[in-house]
Amino acid sequence: MQIKVKRLSEKVKLPKYQTAGSVGFDLEAQSNIEIEVGKTALIPTGLSFELQDNYEIQVRPRSGLALKHSITVLNSPGTIDSDYRGELKVILINHGVEPFKISIGDRIAQAVINKVEIAIFQDVKTISDTNRDSKGFGSTGK
Repeated sequence: MQIKVKRLSEKVKLPKYQTAGSVGFDLEAQSNIEIEVGKTALIPTGLSFELQDNYEIQVRPRSGLALKHSITVLNSPGTIDSDYRGELKVILINHGVEPFKISIGDRIAQAVINKVEIAIFQDVKTISDTNRDSKGFGSTGK
């Protein structure tokens, strides 16, 4: 599958997969930002994408940033819809105990391209019962 990517500056690199088995490609920061403890920041990537209909990009945290620095994607996974043509930006939050500095070129998140089904919603008066029914929020135990 080919994806059209617009680099918003010649300094911005095209995204790439880090290993042959990777399903996520890295997104790099295009500004220097310090995220204070408990605060969020909107980080530009310098990239815009043209996706086919019925595809999305999911923006996800990088495990190393989460484990080592408690930095994660706030609205994880973030969804980039196929009709969005603006710059992909990443909302990061600092759950750590000290400010976290991001520099241009730092890999801040990963993104996965997914095919999605578009539903046709049918208005009905009843839906079928199951053993679980309306039980949720921990109903199956720890």
